[in-house]
Amino acid sequence: MKRQMSFAEAESAGKKRVTKRQRFLAEMEKVVPWQRLLSAIGPHYPRGERGRPPIGLERMLRIYFLQQWYGLSDEGLEDALHDSMAMRAFAGIDLAVEDVPDATTL
Repeated sequence: MKRQMSFAEAESAGKKRVTKRQRFLAEMEKVVPWQRLLSAIGPHYPRGERGRPPIGLERMLRIYFLQQWYGLSDEGLEDALHDSMAMRAFAGIDLAVEDVPDATTL
């Protein structure tokens, strides 16, 4: 099902310049073996049977990679996800639908 584009996505779609961060993340999207990683980690990832529901595995993996690539603390990563549309897009976060995960859940 196709969803309506958010204002932020519409603004971003009109940009002509591609940033270094956008180029890097687009390249990582292509070269990282996402499905192999998800298959290997999936059986060991919490199912959310107790406590707060976990962040989805693919999103959490992408967020973890962002944290490592940019050398960010949990709080720094939360701030970066709020500030950077490129990082949010890479992690699959749409602010029109959901909020950025809190630093305590990362």
